[in-house]
Amino acid sequence: MLPTVQTLLDRRELALGLLVPGDPAAREAPVRWAHSSDLPDPTPFLGAGQVLLTTGTQFDGASDGFATEYVARLVEAGVVGLGFGTEVIRAGTPEPLVAACTAHGLPLFEVPYRTPFIAIARLVADLVAEDTYARQAWALSAQRAISLAALRPDGLSAILAELSHRLGTWVGLIDAAGALDREFPPGGLGAARAGSETSSTAPLDAVLGAARDLLRRGRRASRSVDAGERVTLQTLGSGGSLRGVLAVGDSPELDEAGREVVTAVLALAGLALEQHRDLDRARGHLRSGLVRSILAGDLDLAAQVAAEMWGPLPTAPVRVAVVDAAAEHAERLAERLELRADARGGRLFFGRIADGFVVLVEDADAADVAADLAAEFEAAIGLSDPVGYDRIPVAHEQAQRARERAVEAGPGTIVRFDEVSRQGVLAFLARTDARAVALATLDPLVAHDAANGTALVETVRTWLACGGQFDRAAHELGVHRHTVRARIALAERLLGRDLSGFHAKADLWAALLAVD
Repeated sequence: MLPTVQTLLDRRELALGLLVPGDPAAREAPVRWAHSSDLPDPTPFLGAGQVLLTTGTQFDGASDGFATEYVARLVEAGVVGLGFGTEVIRAGTPEPLVAACTAHGLPLFEVPYRTPFIAIARLVADLVAEDTYARQAWALSAQRAISLAALRPDGLSAILAELSHRLGTWVGLIDAAGALDREFPPGGLGAARAGSETSSTAPLDAVLGAARDLLRRGRRASRSVDAGERVTLQTLGSGGSLRGVLAVGDSPELDEAGREVVTAVLALAGLALEQHRDLDRARGHLRSGLVRSILAGDLDLAAQVAAEMWGPLPTAPVRVAVVDAAAEHAERLAERLELRADARGGRLFFGRIADGFVVLVEDADAADVAADLAAEFEAAIGLSDPVGYDRIPVAHEQAQRARERAVEAGPGTIVRFDEVSRQGVLAFLARTDARAVALATLDPLVAHDAANGTALVETVRTWLACGGQFDRAAHELGVHRHTVRARIALAERLLGRDLSGFHAKADLWAALLAVD
């Protein structure tokens, strides 16, 4: 521990006399150095945590308010104690100085003539050096213990537990998906504090929310978050491929030496997570291969291997989801799906193939899983109809078509195939690559409307939607049926086609769908 003002007062060889005690906390503030000066304003040369020693020449002939201003500047600069050398320039300590220190709560002590200032400075320097050596020895011991912990079977858990023990605080590891992977001590941060009105989950929720924000950014970073106590977060892994976040609760041990220990743990934890990367990649390739087998109709082998590795496949009926997410979210998305699969005990299976992630999920869970992925990763998701395993290839095709619509709608959109199928085959065909042709087809009507203020496009669309019935279209448009007939006749002349036949109507309807 660093020396304090009380440490100096307790040293008999210094024979210091306390004039203004301040409060106990002030006398226990760490002293990082002792400096002597008789300048009227020595604060430009002082730092926080210092003790100032003075013989008082600056007080000769000073104004009545000088002492108050002098002490106020010292307190603002972070000075933790003031020593006044008596019998050097003057006998005793000036009363205005005593009153000012009392008013500001700054400990003031007298230094007798026989005690040189250098003795106090040397003692402080020796004690600071002893503290620095002790902290370095502590850090070395802690790093050695953490390195040994890394050799245990579950090295990652062991080093985090050792860090928690050495710092005397809560330590947690948040995985790449933003979920709490492990913590030491268990429940240490989420436990309700005595006399606190904060819910038991609120502190942990605050930490996880801040960690997910760091992970979403995808860059190496650190930050602090208020979770009832200050918690420091530090990302693990390289930028663009973060593996998780280390969270460390507030601790008196988290000084420079403590931060060195945390840095060592960050390196070891990052190494441990990187060592798991190859295994995770192999597991991912296996999952992808099994998904391809299922989509190809080879279910027996896939079900057997999946059962040995992860548990049974989801129970039919299942939905197939095709998830389209940005490349920077792929690692975290895989982690989230892995966690979902573990939590659901066989009700979800997934793999990564060329067109994104393919997820097989039980019908009852599909909406929840899709909503979670869309919200967290801004993914466009297509969901098939619920099917049995004999129709999985068909369901995959459905999910792909629904995913295409979701991509058109934008990130975070979920489209079910039944929403697509309700619009019919013609609507789907019109949305593929027909837009340019459709615009050219409708251009004569659009140009006429723009030039003459007519409503040919709207009239044609309404007329076709009403099955070519003039009376219904007139009612929908609020005009006379003869007006509708006249507009359709004009449209036929402009388009150069007879709209009385089915094929002409269907072609024009497809063009209107393609430009919507």
